[in-house]
Amino acid sequence: MSVLPSGAQWEIRAGEYVGTVVSVGGGLRGLSYAAREVVIGYPEDQPAKAGIGQHLMPWPNRITDGKYTFQGVDQQLYLTEPPRSNAIHGLTRWANWERGDDGTDESFVELAHRLHGQPGYPHQLDLTLTYQLDPTTGLTITARATNIGTSDAPYGYGSHPYLTVGRQIDECELEFTAESWLEVTPDKLSPIGLAPVAGSQYDFQQAHKLGDLDIDNAFTGLPPTWEVRLTDPETGNTARLTSDTKWMQLYTAGALGRAGLAVEPMTCPPDAFISGDDLVVLKPGNDHATSFTISV
Repeated sequence: MSVLPSGAQWEIRAGEYVGTVVSVGGGLRGLSYAAREVVIGYPEDQPAKAGIGQHLMPWPNRITDGKYTFQGVDQQLYLTEPPRSNAIHGLTRWANWERGDDGTDESFVELAHRLHGQPGYPHQLDLTLTYQLDPTTGLTITARATNIGTSDAPYGYGSHPYLTVGRQIDECELEFTAESWLEVTPDKLSPIGLAPVAGSQYDFQQAHKLGDLDIDNAFTGLPPTWEVRLTDPETGNTARLTSDTKWMQLYTAGALGRAGLAVEPMTCPPDAFISGDDLVVLKPGNDHATSFTISV
């Protein structure tokens, strides 16, 4: 019996929306509305590349050199971004997730994965992902982590969908509101400090074309419920992501030929295991949940 590189496939439907959820990474392999792609997808016979549709647990973004100290204990993670000597995007992107619901609701999927302790992260977490499609509001994804171990565990969450309206993002209009953007080093993309968005090259409070602007930065000072909207000015087609996380990362997808815009809701910034900024500390028995919605 052969196994697809993306694992088991589960289709979800509601109204004009159709999505595909996979067992590898518990990821979103595709989402369309009225047969138009809303996020960049990938074939079932290929693994996800450039983080497409993946979930970033128990930390999003990067940990510089994979080193951090938590509650007085030094830790060293495996370096999963060797060119930059970083630990990137958590530990579950390539793990197998199991379906937990009975499959009777064609608009809903629930997945689960048990994360066991390993070098650099000696904690046990039960993780769940739920995908709920609504014909009006789109796809809502909720991620939950429960500490089933005996010690406090550092935790953060992020996700990596790429919004698309079917054309190069250079020709698209972008709109979002944020107070600050995180400047990073050019070599390792490690945090330097926050700078104001207003008046900067990243000021898209009024929608305008992206052009050839490169973005691979985190943003904060977001509205309580924030939205990033990508629009095709010729057709009026839109793709939107909304969430209530304190941080988000935007990436103009050079690795995918700028075919889409990665909009990554994050509960904490890069290097949160090092800085402690907005880091969630899960005590034994405690849990944490966050959600975001993708729509047109």
